Amino acid sequence: MDDTYKTVEGPAEGYITEKKSKFLSFIFPIKSAGEVKEIVDAYRKKYYDARHVCWAYMLGWEREEYRVNDDGEPSGTAGRPILGQINSAELTDVLILVIRYFGGTLLGTGGLIKAYKEAAADAIANAIANATVVEKTVDEVIGIHFDYILLNDVMRVLKQFELVQWTQDFRETCRMTLKIRRSLSTQLKEMLSAIYGIDVDHR
Repeated sequence: MDDTYKTVEGPAEGYITEKKSKFLSFIFPIKSAGEVKEIVDAYRKKYYDARHVCWAYMLGWEREEYRVNDDGEPSGTAGRPILGQINSAELTDVLILVIRYFGGTLLGTGGLIKAYKEAAADAIANAIANATVVEKTVDEVIGIHFDYILLNDVMRVLKQFELVQWTQDFRETCRMTLKIRRSLSTQLKEMLSAIYGIDVDHR
């Protein structure tokens, strides 16, 4: 089961020129679609004299939530090529903006697609060069509840999983919240469920 994904930890920039048009590109880490409007609005204000502010984003480890915006460029010539570069790099939880300053020469459909694609690719290349592209794991949260007498048995199981994280509440009985990568979660739940007296639940 694939339980990893690639994203960026911080912003990066790119820049290309095409027949005197300037294309400034920016890549950002995002967690929700709501962040996109804030970033786009901020860059529209910052680059108020630019002709177009085009963008695309991808969200979620399964890479199923995305959106593109051509901002007045011919349909399919800006947002789609930007998204294509996000897909080529297999990134998610990212937004790429490309700001165009018109240079006086029309680029045509092919020229625009090429320019927006290359601008987006340059921002990604700089993110990789600056080590802001990272691989993360998809984690699952498991809750367990048991009597204190079983604590040693539980800890013996947890020590077999290097990457498991947990928080605990040991008042009247023991409650723990475990976080482990998705590909190991079934094995962990089976091992814990095999201990008589432990309640295992999903979060």
